[in-house]
Amino acid sequence: MAMSVALKQFEKRDPVPAKAGAGLKAEHVDEILRSRPQVGFFEVHAENYMGDGGLPHRQLSSIRDTYAISMHGVGLSIGGEDPLNKDHLARLKRLQDRYEPALFSEHLAWSSHGENYYNDLLPVPYNSAVLERVCDHIDELQEVLGRSILLENPSTYVAFEQSTMSEIDFLSAIVQRTGCWLLLDVNNVYVSATNQQTDPDDYLDAFPIAHVGEIHLAGHAQDQDEAGRLLLIDSHDRAVDDAVWGLYERLIARTGLIPTLVEWDGDIPAWPVLKDEMDKANALMVRPRARHQPQERVAVPA
Repeated sequence: MAMSVALKQFEKRDPVPAKAGAGLKAEHVDEILRSRPQVGFFEVHAENYMGDGGLPHRQLSSIRDTYAISMHGVGLSIGGEDPLNKDHLARLKRLQDRYEPALFSEHLAWSSHGENYYNDLLPVPYNSAVLERVCDHIDELQEVLGRSILLENPSTYVAFEQSTMSEIDFLSAIVQRTGCWLLLDVNNVYVSATNQQTDPDDYLDAFPIAHVGEIHLAGHAQDQDEAGRLLLIDSHDRAVDDAVWGLYERLIARTGLIPTLVEWDGDIPAWPVLKDEMDKANALMVRPRARHQPQERVAVPA
C-alpha cells in the first residue's frame, strides 16, 4: 500500500500547547467557564457531539472560545473487518469543521461488526492482513478529514495467536505507510504489560517517540484472571497510579514536552481533584532532566 496522497493543510485557530489538559465533562463546564483555569487544552469524545445542537454543543462552543480542543474518536472501528461507516465519517467531518480541533485521534481497535455495536474497544491481531486493513481505513479517514490523525495504542488483556509482529512494529509500520501520528497512552502501556507479563519500560524504550503528538494518562482498576493472577482494567475511573506516573516521568525526560491528557471518564470527581492531576503532570514536565537529553521530534502536522 502506498502512503496517502498529500493531505490538505487544515487551518486551526490554536495549536495544542505542550501542557497538561483534561477530558471535558459536563459536570465541570460551569466551574471552568467561571474560573477560567490555566489548562493546556480540553479533549472531547467526538461521539458525544454527533447531534446537531442542544446543551452539549452550547457548552463546547463556550469552551472552544477560550481553549484549544483535541477531538478523540471512539466509535469508528478502525480495526474492524467492515468498511468504515460513511455516515459516521461525514459526522466526524462536520464536527471537525465546526470546532477546528488542533488534534484529532482514534483508537487502534474495533467496536462494531455488521449491525452489531459493542460498548468496548476491542484489540486486533498484529499481522499483514490486519495491517493492510487498518492502513486502508486510516487513509480513508485522513482523506475525509483532510489532515493527519493520531492513532492510540490499545490496552490489551490477551495476546493473539494470529499475531506475527509486535505491537511496536505494527504501529511503526502504520506510521510509515499512512503518514499518521501516534497518541501514546502510558496507562495502556502499563495495563497491557502487567496483563501480559512484559516490561513497560522496554515497550516505551522501543516506541517510535518521534511520531508522538499527544500522551494520555489515566487510572486503572485491579482484578484477577481465572488463575488468580493480577489483571488490570483500563477503567478511567480513578486517579493515575503511581507506577504510571513513574513511567510518564521517565518518558517525558526522554521526549521533552508533549501535550498530555489526564483522562477520568467514570466516577467523575470534583473539578479541583482533576485539576490537581493536571498540575502534577505539568510539574513533571518542567522538572529538571539532567540524566536525559530529549529525543528530537518533529511537530505534528495539522
